[in-house]
Amino acid sequence: MAEMRIKVLPNGPYEVTGGVPIDEKIIRPDGDGYRWEDGREIEQKEEYHLCRCGHSNNAPFCDGTHKKIGFVGRETASKEPYDQRAGYFQGPRIDLADDERCAFARFCHSADLSGEASEAWTLAMTAKSDDEVALAEKVAGHCPAGRLTSKPHDENFREPDLEAGITLIQDPQKGVSGGIYVHGGIALEGADGEEYELRNRYALCRCGSSRNKPFCDAFHVPMRYNDGFLPSEDSTDHVGTVKPESADVTSPHSEGAR
Repeated sequence: MAEMRIKVLPNGPYEVTGGVPIDEKIIRPDGDGYRWEDGREIEQKEEYHLCRCGHSNNAPFCDGTHKKIGFVGRETASKEPYDQRAGYFQGPRIDLADDERCAFARFCHSADLSGEASEAWTLAMTAKSDDEVALAEKVAGHCPAGRLTSKPHDENFREPDLEAGITLIQDPQKGVSGGIYVHGGIALEGADGEEYELRNRYALCRCGSSRNKPFCDAFHVPMRYNDGFLPSEDSTDHVGTVKPESADVTSPHSEGAR
């Protein structure tokens, strides 16, 4: 069986090979935190190309529009290893690493054990009991961008056990379609042929506007990116579907984009 792999094509889409499963998840508020809700079914393929420019009329797949609009997808993200790139917050029992690659999924927010609103940094820096440590590790591990990772002092990073796959993020609370959540340790190769560090979790840009390409930097929010399948805030019904035969390829689905 071929290795699951994602390759960034120069000024083009992501080439996905090895039969990587793909699905869609919706971010839903859940008390003081958030949860995933299943979205629409996505066609499964052994090999496919995911839109990176944010203009495809066949989202999430590439339809060649990047060539018509002159998309420039130059990669600017650092290839420095996570443990060297991240800053560290030290708590009584665990450390929280943070490389600041935020996809604005907001899973870092959660209630503490007393039911009070909290977030990953506070949970890690105040965790003393086994239950508090477990909660802090769980919340850090929910970050789809891989920004946050916990580790006990002088031990290895703790990572959740994730099935390999790609998840397209929809965020109706913010009125936007989110990035591409890659999970389960799938290799990522840059357009120059050099591989990025293998990570269990990372989020790729699909709005075309990230300033840290190929990774998502949450710029889909101010750009109001909509892939055409954004569900309504209170249901799984998808609204604003773009029909390929009527769409203008010179205008992105993101309101106020370039």
